[in-house]
Amino acid sequence: MRVVVIGGTGHIGTFLVPRLVRAGHEVVAVSRGTRPPYVAAPEWAAVQQVVADREAADRDGAFGDIVLAHDPDAVVDLLAFTPDSARSLVEALRGRVGHLVHCGTLWRYGPSDRVPIREGQGTPPFDEYGILKAEIAALLAAETAAGGLATTTVDPGHIVGPGWAPVGPLGNGDPHVWSDLSAGRTLRVPGGDGALMHHVHADDVAQVFELALAHRDAAAGEDFHAVAPSALTVRGYAAAAASWFGKPLSLECITWEQFRAETTERHANASWGHLHRNHYLSIDKARSVLGYRPRYEPDEAILESITWLIENDRLDVAGPLVV
Repeated sequence: MRVVVIGGTGHIGTFLVPRLVRAGHEVVAVSRGTRPPYVAAPEWAAVQQVVADREAADRDGAFGDIVLAHDPDAVVDLLAFTPDSARSLVEALRGRVGHLVHCGTLWRYGPSDRVPIREGQGTPPFDEYGILKAEIAALLAAETAAGGLATTTVDPGHIVGPGWAPVGPLGNGDPHVWSDLSAGRTLRVPGGDGALMHHVHADDVAQVFELALAHRDAAAGEDFHAVAPSALTVRGYAAAAASWFGKPLSLECITWEQFRAETTERHANASWGHLHRNHYLSIDKARSVLGYRPRYEPDEAILESITWLIENDRLDVAGPLVV
């Protein structure tokens, strides 16, 4: 099968493209620039890499033609962020391509009222990103239900892996959290330490995409969660992280008002966005329908990210890892 992967050198594509090559597919990776993937792999030598600015091409109504020029049997879209962009691609592919697999997000769901969240059963999203992604998923499902293009949506959790920083124990990207944990200092947690976050290694996300392509008929018109087998609470995450540096955990729960007063607006908003949602998603459907078998528990995936960041001088910590 000939597969075009839009966003092929990003977090998911870094692992998905080599998987597809190993499975015997011809792969065309479409990316905005020429940045290499996050992890080198010999399979990239067999990949045709194409540079295209999707945003500009969408404005000109030309992006669908760019994709179709490579005669795909299937398309993986890792970079659709608006319904208009997704709709334009669907209209170009309809009747000419066998399967479109779209990358959604766990933020299509709002704050949890029951966990684990099963596909389509979460509360409505409350921010623009989640709302637009939910609209795209609904658009694609309706397209397939109407007898049009076969589509599938894969909803990843908080993606981690070598090459980029994970969402941290406070639900934000503040690097000082890691210096505090590695030094054994007290971590001040807003609102309580029981909120859940659901991480996933990028290679496990790539596995779901590969399986959706391999099981087109079963996956057509469906949504699948791509997350780790379990989710971490703030306390569980922080305890694991402190242990990686041989330190005991020390937490202090504070109010959101206190937290906002002592960190940046960006970090406070990110923490609220992650912890208020309190997400834990089910993977029962991906397991039973596609045969999904995640390799990584969330703490294992996060540790791989942190190890890479430290080894590549991208994260300042108070002491070495002891694991």
